[in-house]
Amino acid sequence: MNSSPRKKWFGLVLVICVCMIGLSAPFQHFAAFPNELRLFSGQLKRLQYGVPVHAEVTVDPRMLQINGSTRQSLSVNLNDPISLQPHQSGQTSMKVKLFGKIPFKTVKVNVVPDLRVIPGGQTIGVKVKSAGILVVGHHQVRANNGTKESPGEKAGLRLGDLIIRIDGHNINEVRKVADLVEQAGKEQRPLAITYKRNGTIGETKLYPIRDAEERNWKLGLYIRDSAAGVGTLTFYAPEQGVYGALGHVITDMDTQTPIEVGEGQILQSSVTSINKSQTGEPGEKRAHFVKEGKILGNIERNTPFGIFGKMNENPIHSYSDKTIPVTFAEEVKEGPAQILTVVNGQKVERFNIEIAHVTKQPAPATKGMVIKITDKRLLDKTGGIVQGMSGSPIIQNGKLVGAVTHVFVNDPSSGYGCFIEWMLQDAGILMRERERSTTHRTAA
Repeated sequence: MNSSPRKKWFGLVLVICVCMIGLSAPFQHFAAFPNELRLFSGQLKRLQYGVPVHAEVTVDPRMLQINGSTRQSLSVNLNDPISLQPHQSGQTSMKVKLFGKIPFKTVKVNVVPDLRVIPGGQTIGVKVKSAGILVVGHHQVRANNGTKESPGEKAGLRLGDLIIRIDGHNINEVRKVADLVEQAGKEQRPLAITYKRNGTIGETKLYPIRDAEERNWKLGLYIRDSAAGVGTLTFYAPEQGVYGALGHVITDMDTQTPIEVGEGQILQSSVTSINKSQTGEPGEKRAHFVKEGKILGNIERNTPFGIFGKMNENPIHSYSDKTIPVTFAEEVKEGPAQILTVVNGQKVERFNIEIAHVTKQPAPATKGMVIKITDKRLLDKTGGIVQGMSGSPIIQNGKLVGAVTHVFVNDPSSGYGCFIEWMLQDAGILMRERERSTTHRTAA
């Protein structure tokens, strides 16, 4: 055999060996060693790589301790679990040398202040007033000459537009519109309309038309200034006095556009009955508001991850008044978990679920996990996930990891959940990664 075939065979064997090593479990665990870790101060974290290699790990023991040691450098067996105990918030690094000599990786470690919240589960009533008048439809107005048209449509206003000013007057209530329309109509002049569309401010002129039948001046628009419904409280943070609920944005039922909140309230609510979910037909909780004069909190923000605002105290009927830790998105694992929700009256109950799939999300995004209801009691009562259950807290290993958001229409026993990290950021009690980096750069 000449040298050329030998080289080819040697190359082939080498490729096969490299592929076998690359596919081996120890190598995959080794490659999975992180470039960055995020930890909550005071919360123990365990790493498990299953690689039969000794390494020397160097850290700042004032911030982070390895396996309970207060030494700066420590020899560890990467085949055994490694415990990390952060002690103070800040940014540090963990240097790893294989066999104590070969530099392998420097892991960036971000330690943030410990955060604990009271999990919710209570059904709440939601009342929202938009920051203007929402256009939800057009209608034709019959003029005295017999013609029919929509002045609002002719002026270029579209469904989902938010009218914020009319003739220089700030507008957030439908009842204030009629007088301005009537005045402009009698004076035979257009209304100066300022509106918001997809976050951009626009202006137009709208000429009201006198309705030949009803004898009043009209815009040719269907408009709305408020919405109401029920959902589920996700968490209450007692130290910050804020809450988060729903897990998804509130949209207008006609236009499906997010409602820009002017003001709002959350109230106690009691479940009276449940319309069970079936394949192709999501069910719903039927509930009524309790003590409408007793306001639990305000609504300051309506985001893709729910509603957020101030709340002075934890509402009654909690599953537990004790705070529990929260977790980062990368800590959520596929496997057993529980949700807290109400299926009768105001009693919060705990039900078993399975986290069937977890999506890696380094930045905020909806649909972070797929969940499946496994609790027979809940399935018998609701058929799975129903409308009004959105916001139900998801708990795994004693930590709040997310909230129920949506049901699968073709399989109501399953649905989506969002990570609690994104809700905490929108609530303003967990700093976003970009803000955290800026803070560290400024401090340096």
